[in-house]
Amino acid sequence: MRPTPSAFVRCGALALVAVILQVSGLGSGRVFGAYVDLVPLVVAAVAIYAGSIPGAAMGFATGLLLDLLVGQTMGASSLVLTAVGYGAGRYREVRDPAHGLMPIPVGAVATFAWVLAYAAVSFMLDVGATVSWLVVREMVATTILGAILALPVFAVCRRVLRPVLLVDPLDLRRRRKAPLEAGPIGLRGLGA
Repeated sequence: MRPTPSAFVRCGALALVAVILQVSGLGSGRVFGAYVDLVPLVVAAVAIYAGSIPGAAMGFATGLLLDLLVGQTMGASSLVLTAVGYGAGRYREVRDPAHGLMPIPVGAVATFAWVLAYAAVSFMLDVGATVSWLVVREMVATTILGAILALPVFAVCRRVLRPVLLVDPLDLRRRRKAPLEAGPIGLRGLGA
């Protein structure tokens, strides 16, 4: 991602919309016994499309905004979402996922990491967290719901971020299907 003012505005708008939707009603509503968590999905989407450093920055800013609006322990969400954003961005940098269904496992892992790590941080800070088997069931249900919601959330984030990305994620698939150009073995791919 190009570090331009437009990129910062687009990422900030995504963070603001995700946190407002989370706080306004989606976070408190339950679907099939699971909570809807849009925030880790948006952070993972930005990290997948922009990289690890923008993903970590997005996670920190989104977590700080979430903590400020909800009035939770300051920094708990920021810490966890920074790790989620950096991890998703590193996955993109190391593995270069370009499959159309890539958001499903990334969204599931990001949601599960968010739920598990936030529960661990809350338990360590003694915020009044309870431990029971119902919590584990809720974690699994929230992860499944996050995997289901990953495709539309990632599509919206890709559409918003597409003008500021260095490489279009859909263009990677087209390049892989193109035949290789001829030339010396050590110089392939260096041409324009």
